[in-house]
Amino acid sequence: MSTNDMATIGNSTKSEEKKFKKIEREIDTDGDDDSDESESGESLRAREEAEAALELEKLAQAGGFNFEEENDFDFDAVDNILDLNETTFPKFTLAKNKARFLRMVSWYRQKEEWIEVAPVSGVTKLFKQQSKELEGIRASKMDYEMELETGTLTPSQRSYRRDELKMCKVQEKMAVHLISKLQVKIKSGRR
Repeated sequence: MSTNDMATIGNSTKSEEKKFKKIEREIDTDGDDDSDESESGESLRAREEAEAALELEKLAQAGGFNFEEENDFDFDAVDNILDLNETTFPKFTLAKNKARFLRMVSWYRQKEEWIEVAPVSGVTKLFKQQSKELEGIRASKMDYEMELETGTLTPSQRSYRRDELKMCKVQEKMAVHLISKLQVKIKSGRR
């Protein structure tokens, strides 16, 4: 690049900066004309928060994002997730979590069928394994809940944590149901 080209670029950049500063000043003076009295720090902050909330709402509508997606599935209303059909399954934002969920449902369904024909020793072994795994699921669930409450996550991290939390809730529900069936089998098999 020649020095003339560099000078032209530098001059155009300076003129753009001047235009930007002029527009910025006009915006500042327009904003001052709208308010008869100077805003206090609290009212200014409240106005900014309201504007930010409106922008988030517009973004949610335009992009199809649902920031309140956490409440889209009522886990308490369902006794056994395995009894649900595919249209009523919980929704996940990530395809890999949906696939993981479907594999988990399949595994738990197979274990429920297996319980009917399994020996008591195998059922006892699975009971111990699932009881131990349930502790880990609950610990992970608490970790994800705490991370989501901190509010320091980026939107993508928040979405991922919501999916993981939902997965933990589903897995906990299925594990508790399976453990109760295992307990019934163990008690009936030892009589």
